[in-house]
Amino acid sequence: MAARPKSPSDIISLLAAKEMVLVCGSGGVGKTTMAAALAVSAAVEIGGRVLVLTVDPAKRLADALGVGALGNTARRVPNEAFAEHGVEPRGELWAAMLDTKAGWDELIHRHAPDAKLRESVLANPLYQNITSRFVHSHDYLAMEQLHELHSSGRFDLIIVDTPPSRNALDVIDAPGRMKEFFGSRLLKWLTVPYRSRLFTFASKPFYQLADRILGSRFLQDIAEFFMLFQAMEPGFVRHANEVEQLLGDPRTTFIVVSTLEAAPSHEAAYLARELVRRNFHLGAIVANRVLPPQFTAAASAASARKLTKLADGPLADEVAAAINATTKPEGSKVDVDRAVTSAVIAEIGTRFHDVAVVATREAERRAELATLAPMLVAAPMLDRDVNDIADLYDLAAELRS
Repeated sequence: MAARPKSPSDIISLLAAKEMVLVCGSGGVGKTTMAAALAVSAAVEIGGRVLVLTVDPAKRLADALGVGALGNTARRVPNEAFAEHGVEPRGELWAAMLDTKAGWDELIHRHAPDAKLRESVLANPLYQNITSRFVHSHDYLAMEQLHELHSSGRFDLIIVDTPPSRNALDVIDAPGRMKEFFGSRLLKWLTVPYRSRLFTFASKPFYQLADRILGSRFLQDIAEFFMLFQAMEPGFVRHANEVEQLLGDPRTTFIVVSTLEAAPSHEAAYLARELVRRNFHLGAIVANRVLPPQFTAAASAASARKLTKLADGPLADEVAAAINATTKPEGSKVDVDRAVTSAVIAEIGTRFHDVAVVATREAERRAELATLAPMLVAAPMLDRDVNDIADLYDLAAELRS
């Protein structure tokens, strides 16, 4: 029997082994930032043409990469943006963000069998309104754009920042929902008046009543739109099948990002189990904003307890004297009171204990998540915001250490 291939041993090896990476997680866990950090790291360490695509409406990604406004068309991050932060990429980094309106127009151009049908759909008065709310529109467009970008062969690696939490499953399920829609009773009911003279005659009083209540030709306009839309069914269904195959392809992997707080880690565990259940490749779980291991060390806890006990003794006198001996800001003549210093020292010891309790719970949740994926990597809680390429590269470096 042939030996089973080993899973990549680190995050860079995982990125190098794949062509598409979907980054998933609940809101507020740093998923967008992590996707950008992984893309920057891949462009620097691996090379090739790397694209990071966000389907999250937030604009943070463009700000971090310094490429201005993002849209459907991928924009290259110039090498100068790396150089000014002392980073030298081996490859190219590109970025794009899904534009729902432009995406639907491109979709109609792609799937319409002829120019007449295409113009009829685009000119339909209900087109913009319906498509903006249609079958998880944003999710399906994301999958269509992924398909086109991957099929184009322009990029060696595509990293996708998906919508938050269980909505990430909506993205994954969007192709199937589109196929279900074309076979749904709703679509058949909406288009029957144009396929059956008998139904049209029998339902005429109903349509007349609906027009009086909802406005002239309301249902007829809807029916006309979906008749036009149904004519594009072959293209939509074919692409939906291809997208589903792409998501399950060995070249595609999922990375789940989470903090180690109770709710996000619970969502991450659910998402990880669901991905495995659906036979998708779960490459790694990233634990973000993790407290330093020193908080759970026995020696640190002992030091904090001693600090609390000494707060009301000679230590307070020594600290107060040391503070008062330092140069004071101009115009300040107030010395630090010994009682205040004592209270501050005691508070530091107490707060350390509180944070240590949180760190212990984080360690437990981290151990639980580690059982769900072949790789769990941690990024520490940073003392600064991530604002540029250098910060993104440093964040990704923490995942490799």
